[in-house]
Amino acid sequence: MKRPDSLTEAIAQRFRLLAPLMDERRRRLLAAAEAVALGWGGIRRVARATGMSPRVIGEGVAELRSPDPLPVDRVRRPGGGRKRTVDTDPTLVSDLERLVDPVTRGDPESALRWTSKSVRTLAAESGRLGHRVGRNLVATLSHEAGYSLQAPRTTLEGGDHPDRDAQFAHINARVQEQLAAGEPAISVDTKKKELVGPFKNGGREWQPVGQPEAVRVHDFVIPELGRASPYGVYDLARNAGWVSVGIDHDTAAFAVASIRRWWEEMGRAAYPAATRLLITADGGGSNGTRVRLWKLELQRLADETGLVVEVCHLPPGTSKWNQIEHRLFSFISRNWRGKPLLSYAVIVSLIAATRTAAGLGVQAELDANAYPAGRKVSDADAELASVRLERDAFHGDWNYSILPRITPADTAPVVT
Repeated sequence: MKRPDSLTEAIAQRFRLLAPLMDERRRRLLAAAEAVALGWGGIRRVARATGMSPRVIGEGVAELRSPDPLPVDRVRRPGGGRKRTVDTDPTLVSDLERLVDPVTRGDPESALRWTSKSVRTLAAESGRLGHRVGRNLVATLSHEAGYSLQAPRTTLEGGDHPDRDAQFAHINARVQEQLAAGEPAISVDTKKKELVGPFKNGGREWQPVGQPEAVRVHDFVIPELGRASPYGVYDLARNAGWVSVGIDHDTAAFAVASIRRWWEEMGRAAYPAATRLLITADGGGSNGTRVRLWKLELQRLADETGLVVEVCHLPPGTSKWNQIEHRLFSFISRNWRGKPLLSYAVIVSLIAATRTAAGLGVQAELDANAYPAGRKVSDADAELASVRLERDAFHGDWNYSILPRITPADTAPVVT
């Protein structure tokens, strides 16, 4: 092998020192200037010293001698350099869009209609269609086409009742009137039932490194531990919550028992002069509009407390807008994230420990009473016929009041 002369070594050393400080064009022009200075055979000697292609150095020489040089801020002439894949493969973008969104693009037979559409999967499927493309280019082209990684959003609520907005306006007006009068207004609902025991709970919390809490692989109920049914009552005026943690069925009797316990533990002291109680509730479940037992139990509550119990149900399919979901249940879920609900005592403690910067306070107790499911109340039931129910002029099936059958004066002792 021929040993490089001192001139070639000097060129190589200069290039090694300057090349990292220059862009592609300046490196090309530096090599070309060295070649021009050397004269005949200069391109070959500079190529040997720098490792650059003789063709590239030749282009640099031509550029140095050109009467129309490139502007200083450009590296190459417009259109120069390697072509983009989308320029050399004109069907790539349209085929990729058909893979990403086959329904919108009118391709019901797409191979990816029913499978995961990760960038790796899309790149592999594009390869089967004859395109040479990697996952990084797939991600870039997908973003340029207006696509992004997204999770499904829970926004579809089913049928849209024509009086939906009017009912929300009615509920808002009644709540405002109730609060202005200093009377209690509450939002009620049952939180998601929870398995009791060493089961995975969504979310993460700080633990010693390498010591995650062990939980069961499968979510099968442990008979001796059972499930918890948290029924919540949220005081709209005081930003305070009550949760009864039931161990039996989520029935209308359990729902009203929870409201009763809220009144006894929190409500009566907060509203000693109350005459009316306004309840906003979902239209289904244990406190649904068609549940006869719900109305029967509310009548008993009205009789015991002497309060007129007014109920406003949310329109069908709008349970996510129930105030208690956003102002109470969401914070409870955040407080116990990542913690296995090992026992009823743990559940009650975690709920009661829920606090927010806005001042939310929560009380919770275990309700160990039995609330058998399947109790039937027919229209012919004599006790149901005695319910003093007054329907509102607007949607009486959603808005109604239950009046006490006996007033506090009727139960007061007679003074002689």
